[in-house]
Amino acid sequence: MACPVAEYQARSRKVYLPSQRGWYDLLSGKHYTGGQTLTADAPLERIPVFVPEGSLLPVGPEMEWSDEKPAETIDLYVFAGHDGSFTLYEDENTNYNYEKGRYATIPMIWDEARQTLTIGARKGAFNGMLKNRKFNVILVSPAHAQGLDIDHAVKGKVVKYNGNRVVVKL
Repeated sequence: MACPVAEYQARSRKVYLPSQRGWYDLLSGKHYTGGQTLTADAPLERIPVFVPEGSLLPVGPEMEWSDEKPAETIDLYVFAGHDGSFTLYEDENTNYNYEKGRYATIPMIWDEARQTLTIGARKGAFNGMLKNRKFNVILVSPAHAQGLDIDHAVKGKVVKYNGNRVVVKL
């Protein structure tokens, strides 16, 4: 949930976090209980962003254009506290071949009770698709506050993925 400031020269803003689940500050990893209003810092250089428990957030390498380099390693942030799922979608990034069915998806499921992440079997294919890659799985929890690191310096549990289902115990 992005919370931009719309008031001239304001450097903070009030944010209501819905009560359905807990929330994490994306940049600090700090956990907040849902159902409360807080005052979020909003300096000029960043917008406050909050992530609900159960979210899975893949972060690939920095690129200036869509096919600059393959995303061989993806940081995968798992925000604990609730079950969650995500489907990673990939295609050639340079044409409309996805309309002809040339794309791939990878389902991901977080099981909070078992503390396991299932990276499912890849479905589909396209020209130039990576056959193998690594996921650097980073668990974010109230006991382990870990903010987003766009420099990919966070050490998580590295999982080698070849398109087959993998279950990761965190």
